[in-house]
Amino acid sequence: MAQAETILRFDSASFRFGETRTILDDVSCNVRSGMRITLMGQNGAGKSTLFKLITGELQPDEGAIHVSHGFTVATAKQVIAPAEKEMTVRAFFEQYFTEEKIYDLDRRIADALEVVNFTAPLDKLVKSFSGGQQARLLLASALIQDPDLLLLDEPTNNLDKAGIEHLTDFLIDYHKTVIVISHDADFLNAFTDGVLYLDVHTHKVEQYAGDYYKVVEEITTRIEKENMKNARLAKDAQAKKDQAGIFANKGGKLRAVAKKMREAAQDYEDNKVDVRREDKTIKKFMIPCQERIGGTILRIESFLVIKNHEPVTKVKQIWMKKNEHLLLQGPNGIGKSTLLESLASGTAEGATVSKDITVGYYRQDFSTLNFKHTVIESLKEAAHRNASEQDVRAVAAGFLITSDMIKTQVGHLSEGQKGLVSFARLVLQRPGLLILDEPTNHINFRHIPVIAAALDAYQGTMILVSHVPEFVEQIRIDRILDLDGK
Repeated sequence: MAQAETILRFDSASFRFGETRTILDDVSCNVRSGMRITLMGQNGAGKSTLFKLITGELQPDEGAIHVSHGFTVATAKQVIAPAEKEMTVRAFFEQYFTEEKIYDLDRRIADALEVVNFTAPLDKLVKSFSGGQQARLLLASALIQDPDLLLLDEPTNNLDKAGIEHLTDFLIDYHKTVIVISHDADFLNAFTDGVLYLDVHTHKVEQYAGDYYKVVEEITTRIEKENMKNARLAKDAQAKKDQAGIFANKGGKLRAVAKKMREAAQDYEDNKVDVRREDKTIKKFMIPCQERIGGTILRIESFLVIKNHEPVTKVKQIWMKKNEHLLLQGPNGIGKSTLLESLASGTAEGATVSKDITVGYYRQDFSTLNFKHTVIESLKEAAHRNASEQDVRAVAAGFLITSDMIKTQVGHLSEGQKGLVSFARLVLQRPGLLILDEPTNHINFRHIPVIAAALDAYQGTMILVSHVPEFVEQIRIDRILDLDGK
């Protein structure tokens, strides 16, 4: 197989959802065998949809998308489907071989899990594993198919540091073709050969060569030049308009001159470059704390951790008051998300939340959201009773929730957009206890410093789980609870 052979080609491909939402518009590009490519774009631009077009799950409306004859494709998706969570580990992997009988399936599962640095009983249900462990199962499910083209959709989400390092080493040595969607810049820069950039405004795919940081710098420089050009054209257009106004007031033949001035001004306006919507960042925000709360907000006496797939009770006293921030640490599968969920639901054995405390819970799989609600219904449901519809819409706008998006069902949003809706809900809810489980998953890297600043300034009680040290470093942490500690 020649290294330079084209494995994937887009030929004037267009795709849209319904009449109004365009994803691709007359896109032509290609990917060659053996390349390791990053797919970039704003939350909601359609990156995951692009993967579905490559696999054939969706078909373009015009043009064509070709995977070279004889080449196979497999995708490691962002999340495990609800039906798959009810499967055993063996059945989860077996579903990828419906057209052939695999006599050594258990060995192949073990080999795939070894690549992602994970062991799991084959008769255990998928839903019993943590988010990070499920992320490893998703990756292994793609690797077990031994595809020529591997598509990874946010593969570092929920992975701890060891898991990310293991995946990075694997991709550096990977000899086949891979396309990765991720917001983890350091992870991407470790192995990327080039970038496909999906522009949410033009619906085109731009192709760049080079490592991730080099491409980001190149795109940033181009945007700065575009903005400078726009500023210059706007200034020239306004000058022509001012001149046109002067000549128009003089009457006679000078009105014709004024008309030409106005036409020149319009030409300047028409030549302005469209501002890239995907380069917008959410507005600075704060999460208001519930009023009139004090004393001990949260009391933890004991908690469960998972050791060798079995629950073990640990005893440790932690009392938290208003304006205290706790970082919860531990490897994938030890029980961090389980503890957070039990605290949020009030079912934790050995822990109590003070009466009448409003709990704001950012869950990594967004299962606290009603996917059948429209965005505006979801925001109104979470909003403090004193919030008006104008307040709700103003908060939504700050999180780049447009007038079209606000009418969309939550289930139809991208994972990144669901994350922004979840943060908007927390702002409107005004919690006294804020529980956050991997809040940077799926979020565009431009938004993360803004989110970190809001959490740093939060004046209620906060418990945070995050495997992104650069994010945690920007947030005030008063206490650390390591579930794997003594």
